[in-house]
Parts: sequence; structure tokens; C-alpha cells
Amino acid sequence: MKYIFKISIVFLAFVMFGFGENSNRKNIATNSISLENCVEVEKTFADLSPHEKKEAITHMLANGECSWKGISLHGKVKVVDAFPDIKVQFVNAFPDIKVKWVNAFPNDCGEWQKVNAFPDFTIQIVDAFPDLKVKEVSSFPGMN
Repeated sequence: MKYIFKISIVFLAFVMFGFGENSNRKNIATNSISLENCVEVEKTFADLSPHEKKEAITHMLANGECSWKGISLHGKVKVVDAFPDIKVQFVNAFPDIKVKWVNAFPNDCGEWQKVNAFPDFTIQIVDAFPDLKVKEVSSFPGMN
């Protein structure tokens, strides 16, 4: 297995550096420069367009997902002033998720229990540039 890997690395080196034709060497060099300048930027939910948000939420509902960046949006929540897992803005209309505050057993999507210690995730309440827009409800919590 190691020998196959070494042979493929040597072959890849010949292809990349163009040991043969000079014109290929120039094209490969320009392509590698353009690839080095590429930077992959991770988008937050707030960065998405309304159409992309709708598609993301539809995907989450279809797959039974209730999470944001790997954080399940149910459970014990601690409100912090700095370094949160999620920045939220409470709104009255067009929320990303509807949240019901419960006293125990926050097991379903959108059910949050406020705690001071041992949270599942932390939130910071902001007025602008949130990761998620949240609407507080007394019934039917969950993703829109």
C-alpha cells in the first residue's frame, strides 16, 4: 500500500511540474498561483440571502435537523455578554426559529431552558447582525 502511494506522489509531481513540455509548465504555474489566492469564506446564517435562508430551513425541516453550525437548537441555554456560541436577535416577525422557554426537559426543537451553569450552548442577545433571529412563543416552537 505504501509503494502505491509513493508511486502516485511521484507521478503527481511529474504532472504538476510538467517534466516534459514547457508550455504545460507555464499553464500549471499560473493555475497554481490562482488556486493559492483562493480563500474559502464560511458564511453565517445571517449572511445568506432570503432565498438561501429559505432553502436552508427547508433542508433542515426535511432532514429533521434543528441545528446551527452543529449546535442543536434545543437544550439548556446560558445568556452571556461576550464570546457566545450564537448571537441572537429577538424579533416579532420573520424569525429563523421560534423559541419556547421551558422550566425542564428542553428536548424538542426550539425548547430552551435558561440556566446559569452547565449550558448546552451560550447565546448573546444583540440588536444588530445576529446569527439567528428568534421569536419567543408560548406554543409551537421550532424552525420556520
